[in-house]
Amino acid sequence: MTLISIVTSCLNEADNVVELHQRIKAQFENGGPASDFEFEHIFLDNGSTDDTVARVKAIAAVDPRVKLIVNARNFGHVRSPLHGMYQASGQAVICMASDLQDPPELIGKFVEHWRAGELIALGVKPSSRETWAMAVLRRFYYRALGRMADVPLIANFTGFGLYDRSVVDMIRELGDPYPYFRGLIAELGIHYATVEFEQPARVRGITKNNFYTLYDLAMLGLTSHSKLPLRLATLAGFTLSALSLLVSLGYLLAKLLFWDYFAIGTAPVIIGLFFFGAVQLFFIGLVGEYVAAIHTQVSKRPLVVEKERVNLPPGDALPRHSGGPRE
Repeated sequence: MTLISIVTSCLNEADNVVELHQRIKAQFENGGPASDFEFEHIFLDNGSTDDTVARVKAIAAVDPRVKLIVNARNFGHVRSPLHGMYQASGQAVICMASDLQDPPELIGKFVEHWRAGELIALGVKPSSRETWAMAVLRRFYYRALGRMADVPLIANFTGFGLYDRSVVDMIRELGDPYPYFRGLIAELGIHYATVEFEQPARVRGITKNNFYTLYDLAMLGLTSHSKLPLRLATLAGFTLSALSLLVSLGYLLAKLLFWDYFAIGTAPVIIGLFFFGAVQLFFIGLVGEYVAAIHTQVSKRPLVVEKERVNLPPGDALPRHSGGPRE
Protein backbone atom coordinates (compact mmCIF):
# COMPACT_ATOMS: atom_id res chain seq x y z
CA MET A 1 0.00 0.00 0.00
CA THR A 2 1.02 3.61 -0.53
CA LEU A 3 2.75 5.15 2.48
CA ILE A 4 1.99 8.63 3.80
CA SER A 5 4.33 10.21 6.35
CA ILE A 6 3.04 12.49 9.12
CA VAL A 7 5.74 14.75 10.54
CA THR A 8 5.14 16.64 13.78
CA SER A 9 7.77 18.72 15.56
CA CYS A 10 7.28 19.11 19.30
CA LEU A 11 8.74 21.06 22.20
CA ASN A 12 7.31 20.41 25.66
CA GLU A 13 4.04 18.98 24.32
CA ALA A 14 3.67 16.08 26.75
CA ASP A 15 0.01 16.89 27.31
CA ASN A 16 -0.81 16.76 23.60
CA VAL A 17 1.18 13.96 21.95
CA VAL A 18 -1.11 11.09 22.99
CA GLU A 19 -4.28 12.78 21.72
CA LEU A 20 -2.46 13.93 18.59
CA HIS A 21 -1.45 10.38 17.72
CA GLN A 22 -4.93 9.01 18.43
CA ARG A 23 -6.57 11.60 16.17
CA ILE A 24 -4.05 11.01 13.37
CA LYS A 25 -4.43 7.23 13.65
CA ALA A 26 -8.21 7.58 13.40
CA GLN A 27 -7.81 9.06 9.92
CA PHE A 28 -6.09 5.88 8.67
CA GLU A 29 -8.01 3.18 10.53
CA ASN A 30 -11.57 1.85 10.89
CA GLY A 31 -12.92 3.37 7.70
CA GLY A 32 -11.23 6.75 8.15
CA PRO A 33 -10.91 9.07 5.14
CA ALA A 34 -7.37 7.78 4.43
CA SER A 35 -7.90 4.16 5.50
CA ASP A 36 -6.65 2.75 2.19
CA PHE A 37 -3.15 4.17 2.88
CA GLU A 38 -0.40 3.04 5.22
CA PHE A 39 1.10 5.73 7.43
CA GLU A 40 4.09 6.49 9.59
CA HIS A 41 4.07 9.16 12.27
CA ILE A 42 7.44 10.82 12.90
CA PHE A 43 7.77 12.87 16.06
CA LEU A 44 10.71 15.28 16.22
CA ASP A 45 11.53 16.34 19.75
CA ASN A 46 13.33 19.68 19.70
CA GLY A 47 14.87 19.73 23.16
CA SER A 48 11.85 19.14 25.40
CA THR A 49 12.39 19.39 29.16
CA ASP A 50 9.12 17.69 30.17
CA ASP A 51 7.89 14.11 29.61
CA THR A 52 7.33 14.49 25.86
CA VAL A 53 10.08 12.01 24.89
CA ALA A 54 8.97 9.41 27.44
CA ARG A 55 5.34 9.58 26.30
CA VAL A 56 6.24 9.29 22.62
CA LYS A 57 8.49 6.30 23.41
CA ALA A 58 5.58 4.66 25.19
CA ILE A 59 3.40 5.16 22.11
CA ALA A 60 6.17 3.86 19.81
CA ALA A 61 6.61 0.73 21.94
CA VAL A 62 2.97 -0.20 21.22
CA ASP A 63 2.67 1.12 17.66
CA PRO A 64 5.76 0.59 15.43
CA ARG A 65 4.34 3.07 12.92
CA VAL A 66 5.27 5.78 15.44
CA LYS A 67 8.87 6.94 15.10
CA LEU A 68 10.88 9.39 17.15
CA ILE A 69 13.89 11.62 16.50
CA VAL A 70 15.32 13.36 19.56
CA ASN A 71 17.50 16.36 18.76
CA ALA A 72 20.67 17.01 20.72
CA ARG A 73 19.33 20.48 21.55
CA ASN A 74 16.69 22.95 20.44
CA PHE A 75 17.58 23.71 16.81
CA GLY A 76 14.74 26.17 16.31
CA HIS A 77 11.31 26.27 14.78
CA VAL A 78 12.57 26.29 11.17
CA ARG A 79 15.36 23.73 10.97
CA SER A 80 13.83 20.90 13.00
CA PRO A 81 10.55 20.54 11.01
CA LEU A 82 12.52 20.71 7.76
CA HIS A 83 14.83 17.92 8.95
CA GLY A 84 11.81 15.81 9.82
CA MET A 85 10.40 16.28 6.33
CA TYR A 86 13.68 15.00 4.87
CA GLN A 87 13.63 11.87 7.07
CA ALA A 88 10.14 10.83 5.94
CA SER A 89 9.94 7.92 3.51
CA GLY A 90 6.32 8.21 2.34
CA GLN A 91 5.14 9.04 -1.15
CA ALA A 92 3.51 12.09 0.43
CA VAL A 93 4.51 14.01 3.56
CA ILE A 94 2.06 15.86 5.81
CA CYS A 95 3.64 18.47 8.09
CA MET A 96 1.70 19.74 11.08
CA ALA A 97 2.20 21.22 14.53
CA SER A 98 1.92 19.04 17.63
CA ASP A 99 -0.12 21.53 19.68
CA LEU A 100 -3.44 20.37 18.08
CA GLN A 101 -3.95 23.78 16.47
CA ASP A 102 -3.46 22.09 13.08
CA PRO A 103 -6.51 19.77 13.02
CA PRO A 104 -5.60 16.17 12.06
CA GLU A 105 -9.13 15.81 10.69
CA LEU A 106 -8.00 17.76 7.60
CA ILE A 107 -5.75 14.87 6.54
CA GLY A 108 -8.63 13.32 4.59
CA LYS A 109 -9.15 16.49 2.56
CA PHE A 110 -5.42 16.77 1.85
CA VAL A 111 -5.32 13.18 0.63
CA GLU A 112 -8.41 13.76 -1.51
CA HIS A 113 -6.64 16.60 -3.36
CA TRP A 114 -3.53 14.41 -3.69
CA ARG A 115 -5.60 11.61 -5.22
CA ALA A 116 -6.92 14.14 -7.73
CA GLY A 117 -3.37 14.85 -8.91
CA GLU A 118 -2.34 17.88 -6.84
CA LEU A 119 1.29 17.84 -5.71
CA ILE A 120 0.64 20.22 -2.81
CA ALA A 121 -2.43 20.65 -0.58
CA LEU A 122 -2.18 23.44 1.99
CA GLY A 123 -4.17 24.30 5.09
CA VAL A 124 -4.95 28.01 5.24
CA LYS A 125 -6.58 29.74 8.19
CA PRO A 126 -8.64 32.81 7.22
CA SER A 127 -9.66 33.01 10.89
CA SER A 128 -8.23 31.81 14.18
CA ARG A 129 -9.19 31.94 17.81
CA GLU A 130 -6.42 34.25 18.94
CA THR A 131 -6.36 37.67 20.54
CA TRP A 132 -7.69 40.61 18.55
CA ALA A 133 -4.36 42.45 18.73
CA MET A 134 -2.36 39.46 17.42
CA ALA A 135 -4.86 38.90 14.59
CA VAL A 136 -4.57 42.53 13.48
CA LEU A 137 -0.77 42.44 13.69
CA ARG A 138 -0.56 39.25 11.64
CA ARG A 139 -2.93 40.60 9.01
CA PHE A 140 -0.96 43.83 8.71
CA TYR A 141 2.37 42.02 8.41
CA TYR A 142 1.26 39.50 5.79
CA ARG A 143 -0.49 42.18 3.77
CA ALA A 144 2.63 44.37 3.82
CA LEU A 145 4.95 41.45 3.04
CA GLY A 146 2.68 40.35 0.20
CA ARG A 147 2.99 43.77 -1.42
CA MET A 148 6.79 43.86 -1.07
CA ALA A 149 7.54 40.24 -2.02
CA ASP A 150 9.02 39.34 -5.39
CA VAL A 151 6.46 36.52 -5.81
CA PRO A 152 2.80 36.32 -4.69
CA LEU A 153 2.82 34.73 -1.23
CA ILE A 154 0.20 32.35 0.14
CA ALA A 155 -2.09 34.16 2.55
CA ASN A 156 -2.80 32.62 5.99
CA PHE A 157 -0.50 29.64 5.36
CA THR A 158 1.75 28.34 8.15
CA GLY A 159 3.33 25.22 6.62
CA PHE A 160 0.50 22.84 7.53
CA GLY A 161 -0.23 20.71 4.51
CA LEU A 162 0.58 17.75 2.28
CA TYR A 163 3.61 17.66 -0.04
CA ASP A 164 4.25 15.05 -2.72
CA ARG A 165 7.57 13.20 -2.58
CA SER A 166 8.73 14.99 -5.74
CA VAL A 167 8.18 18.35 -4.03
CA VAL A 168 10.10 17.25 -0.93
CA ASP A 169 13.02 16.12 -3.10
CA MET A 170 12.95 19.45 -4.92
CA ILE A 171 13.07 21.38 -1.63
CA ARG A 172 15.99 19.22 -0.46
CA GLU A 173 17.94 19.92 -3.66
CA LEU A 174 17.59 23.67 -3.09
CA GLY A 175 19.85 23.25 -0.06
CA ASP A 176 18.42 26.22 1.84
CA PRO A 177 19.37 25.63 5.52
CA TYR A 178 16.94 28.21 6.91
CA PRO A 179 14.05 28.73 4.51
CA TYR A 180 10.97 30.85 4.95
CA PHE A 181 8.78 27.87 4.15
CA ARG A 182 5.63 29.85 3.41
CA GLY A 183 7.50 31.82 0.76
CA LEU A 184 9.49 28.84 -0.48
CA ILE A 185 6.34 26.99 -1.58
CA ALA A 186 5.16 30.08 -3.43
CA GLU A 187 8.62 30.48 -4.98
CA LEU A 188 8.45 27.00 -6.53
CA GLY A 189 5.43 28.02 -8.59
CA ILE A 190 3.83 24.56 -8.38
CA HIS A 191 0.04 24.59 -8.48
CA TYR A 192 -1.47 23.86 -5.08
CA ALA A 193 -4.89 23.21 -3.56
CA THR A 194 -6.03 24.94 -0.39
CA VAL A 195 -8.19 23.72 2.48
CA GLU A 196 -9.60 26.45 4.69
CA PHE A 197 -10.06 25.94 8.43
CA GLU A 198 -10.50 27.96 11.59
CA GLN A 199 -7.47 27.51 13.79
CA PRO A 200 -8.64 26.40 17.24
CA ALA A 201 -7.27 27.89 20.43
CA ARG A 202 -4.61 25.95 22.30
CA VAL A 203 -6.24 23.80 24.97
CA ARG A 204 -3.24 22.43 26.86
CA GLY A 205 0.27 23.74 27.33
CA ILE A 206 1.65 27.14 26.42
CA THR A 207 2.68 28.50 23.06
CA LYS A 208 6.37 28.30 22.18
CA ASN A 209 6.16 31.43 20.04
CA ASN A 210 7.49 34.54 21.72
CA PHE A 211 8.50 37.97 20.49
CA TYR A 212 11.91 36.74 19.30
CA THR A 213 10.58 33.75 17.29
CA LEU A 214 7.85 35.87 15.68
CA TYR A 215 10.37 38.63 14.90
CA ASP A 216 12.75 36.02 13.46
CA LEU A 217 10.05 34.70 11.14
CA ALA A 218 9.05 38.21 10.13
CA MET A 219 12.61 39.20 9.22
CA LEU A 220 13.21 35.84 7.52
CA GLY A 221 10.22 36.38 5.27
CA LEU A 222 11.28 39.93 4.48
CA THR A 223 14.93 39.20 3.69
CA SER A 224 14.17 35.97 1.78
CA HIS A 225 11.59 37.31 -0.63
CA SER A 226 12.01 41.04 -1.05
CA LYS A 227 14.78 43.46 -2.02
CA LEU A 228 12.45 46.42 -1.63
CA PRO A 229 13.67 47.42 1.87
CA LEU A 230 17.25 47.81 0.62
CA ARG A 231 16.06 49.93 -2.28
CA LEU A 232 13.94 52.01 0.08
CA ALA A 233 17.05 52.58 2.20
CA THR A 234 18.89 53.93 -0.84
CA LEU A 235 15.95 56.07 -1.86
CA ALA A 236 15.55 57.39 1.68
CA GLY A 237 19.22 58.30 1.74
CA PHE A 238 18.89 60.41 -1.40
CA THR A 239 15.64 61.98 -0.20
CA LEU A 240 16.94 62.92 3.23
CA SER A 241 20.16 64.27 1.74
CA ALA A 242 18.16 66.51 -0.58
CA LEU A 243 15.90 67.58 2.28
CA SER A 244 18.92 68.42 4.44
CA LEU A 245 20.38 70.54 1.63
CA LEU A 246 17.09 72.42 1.18
CA VAL A 247 16.76 73.09 4.91
CA SER A 248 20.36 74.29 5.05
CA LEU A 249 19.80 76.66 2.12
CA GLY A 250 16.58 77.91 3.75
CA TYR A 251 18.35 78.70 6.99
CA LEU A 252 21.21 80.39 5.12
CA LEU A 253 18.82 82.62 3.17
CA ALA A 254 16.84 83.45 6.31
CA LYS A 255 20.04 84.43 8.12
CA LEU A 256 21.26 86.60 5.23
CA LEU A 257 17.91 88.38 4.87
CA PHE A 258 17.27 88.84 8.59
CA TRP A 259 20.81 88.96 9.91
CA ASP A 260 20.18 91.09 12.98
CA TYR A 261 17.29 89.26 14.57
CA PHE A 262 17.20 85.73 13.13
CA ALA A 263 18.75 83.27 15.57
CA ILE A 264 19.11 79.71 14.35
CA GLY A 265 19.21 78.21 17.84
CA THR A 266 20.27 74.73 18.91
CA ALA A 267 16.87 72.97 18.92
CA PRO A 268 16.71 72.35 15.14
CA VAL A 269 20.28 71.09 15.17
CA ILE A 270 19.62 68.61 18.00
CA ILE A 271 16.32 67.42 16.49
CA GLY A 272 17.91 66.92 13.09
CA LEU A 273 20.88 65.10 14.63
CA PHE A 274 18.70 62.61 16.49
CA PHE A 275 16.38 62.15 13.52
CA PHE A 276 19.13 61.36 11.04
CA GLY A 277 20.90 59.20 13.63
CA ALA A 278 17.72 57.15 14.12
CA VAL A 279 17.23 56.75 10.37
CA GLN A 280 20.83 55.60 9.96
CA LEU A 281 20.58 53.07 12.78
CA PHE A 282 17.32 51.69 11.35
CA PHE A 283 18.78 51.08 7.92
CA ILE A 284 22.06 49.76 9.30
CA GLY A 285 20.01 47.22 11.26
CA LEU A 286 18.04 46.37 8.13
CA VAL A 287 21.22 45.79 6.15
CA GLY A 288 22.45 43.68 9.09
CA GLU A 289 19.42 41.41 8.73
CA TYR A 290 20.33 40.76 5.09
CA VAL A 291 23.97 40.12 6.04
CA ALA A 292 22.84 37.69 8.76
CA ALA A 293 20.67 35.87 6.21
CA ILE A 294 23.65 35.56 3.87
CA HIS A 295 25.83 34.30 6.75
CA THR A 296 23.27 31.59 7.54
CA GLN A 297 23.23 30.49 3.90
CA VAL A 298 27.03 30.18 3.57
CA SER A 299 27.88 28.76 7.01
CA LYS A 300 26.97 25.17 5.94
CA ARG A 301 25.85 24.09 9.40
CA PRO A 302 23.78 20.89 9.73
CA LEU A 303 20.04 21.32 10.06
CA VAL A 304 20.11 19.38 13.35
CA VAL A 305 22.31 16.96 15.26
CA GLU A 306 20.36 14.03 16.64
CA LYS A 307 20.66 12.46 20.06
CA GLU A 308 18.50 9.38 19.61
CA ARG A 309 16.21 7.56 17.19
CA VAL A 310 13.34 5.17 17.86
CA ASN A 311 11.88 2.81 15.21
CA LEU A 312 14.08 4.41 12.55
CA PRO A 313 17.37 3.29 10.97
CA PRO A 314 20.44 5.40 11.83
CA GLY A 315 20.81 8.58 9.79
CA ASP A 316 23.62 10.94 8.91
CA ALA A 317 22.55 13.42 11.61
CA LEU A 318 22.96 10.79 14.36
CA PRO A 319 26.62 10.61 15.48
CA ARG A 320 27.89 7.06 16.05
CA HIS A 321 31.03 5.68 17.65
CA SER A 322 33.61 5.04 14.94
CA GLY A 323 35.34 2.08 16.61
CA GLY A 324 35.84 0.03 19.74
CA PRO A 325 36.58 1.58 23.14
CA ARG A 326 40.13 2.85 23.57
CA GLU A 327 42.36 1.93 26.48
